[in-house]
Amino acid sequence: MFENFEILQTLEMFDRQHLDVRTITMGISLLDCADSSSARACEKIYEKIVTRAEHLVKTGEDISREYGIPIINKRISVTPISLVAAAGDATNYLCYAQALDRAAAAVGVNFIGGFSALVQKGFSRSDLCLIDSIPEALARTDLVCSSINAGTTRSGINMDAVARMGQVILETARLTADRGAIGCAKLVVFANAPDDNPFMAGAFTGVGEGECAINIGVSGPGVVKAAVDQADGADFGELAEIIKKAAFKITRVGQLVAMEASRRLGVPFGIIDLSLAPTPVVGDSVARILEGMGLETCGIPGTTAALAMLNDAVKKGGTMASSFVGGLSGAFIPVSEDEGMIAAVEAGVLTLEKLEAMTSVCSVGIDMVAIPGDTDAAVISSLIADEMAIGVFNNKTTAVRIIPVPGAKAGDRVEYGGLLGSAPVMRISGLSSDRFIARGGRMPAPIHSMRN
Repeated sequence: MFENFEILQTLEMFDRQHLDVRTITMGISLLDCADSSSARACEKIYEKIVTRAEHLVKTGEDISREYGIPIINKRISVTPISLVAAAGDATNYLCYAQALDRAAAAVGVNFIGGFSALVQKGFSRSDLCLIDSIPEALARTDLVCSSINAGTTRSGINMDAVARMGQVILETARLTADRGAIGCAKLVVFANAPDDNPFMAGAFTGVGEGECAINIGVSGPGVVKAAVDQADGADFGELAEIIKKAAFKITRVGQLVAMEASRRLGVPFGIIDLSLAPTPVVGDSVARILEGMGLETCGIPGTTAALAMLNDAVKKGGTMASSFVGGLSGAFIPVSEDEGMIAAVEAGVLTLEKLEAMTSVCSVGIDMVAIPGDTDAAVISSLIADEMAIGVFNNKTTAVRIIPVPGAKAGDRVEYGGLLGSAPVMRISGLSSDRFIARGGRMPAPIHSMRN
């Protein structure tokens, strides 16, 4: 039973604090779509997605209308295509990406994730084929997202994959140069990628997942910011409690949507991802939460400590609200999607080096960062290697979604619109790391990986 004041608080979160369910993501296993004929496999993939997700968008819209809860995106994640396509006869996996794109368009979702490969310990023939197909696949589809897992705490880091992905990112940028290299905004390189992440561009359905599941991503930076603003003068212990309570309320909204969507679709409920995902809208920024704690600008000394406490408090509050928490869960810091981050970059305070330090305590990593288009592939690979190391050696998920914008230089800005926002082009060191990346091989797993 809810008290009147609790109902009013929740309504205010929707009306004034930008609370929303960022995504309902349906995870679909495609393992039974494998076929020696790639053409038949693609038809199976299309038919299965269209059948399973036929009512996903309408269900999300119905729930949103009936409960007054904004549900921004409806998405699909599928089994990594490198696994599904391994039995087929294709030597280029564009056909699989196009099948995913057709199916996503047919059911009306915003994005579909899973043009992916898990290569933390090495490559199969299919993995290499998928990776080589990424630039063309992202250039010739609209809704497909791609991800590569290049490292885990258990396995170490596949440095050959890291080297190759620097080249793939540059080629993807080249093929989508007419759209601000937007193909790179749909491509993520992970360490310790979760199997049940509902957020794009890194969502896929892991092999340990069931036939189908509903995963929910909730988001409420504005709610947390309002709570922090009302706690002026509180010490950090008190502030953490206030953030925990706000995260609890946010997560309960997600739990309601998850259970209702699961019931209506006849699909098991998977997880709720607690991530604070910002938008370019003023008042919906993670950077502004950190500034609300007492920092003059995001990026100055103290930023990493503030982000660490925020991330921890959000997780503690959210796990009290749901027994099934997963995905990434924490605070996202995508530069182009957060108006406070954009302002800090343009003020010259938030640098790429500071962002990297911040990723050691948050959910994702170097996310939606634009850099000059003439950046060398080895430099991009080295940045990926840094993020992989932070994730692998600290036993957490990290990732890189970086956009080398052809023709752009540091200080320019690239407009994407919508949730992708606008990306200020950030300075990155141009000094050579060619010899480092050329070593290749596998960086061994850390000693604490040996836990049995």
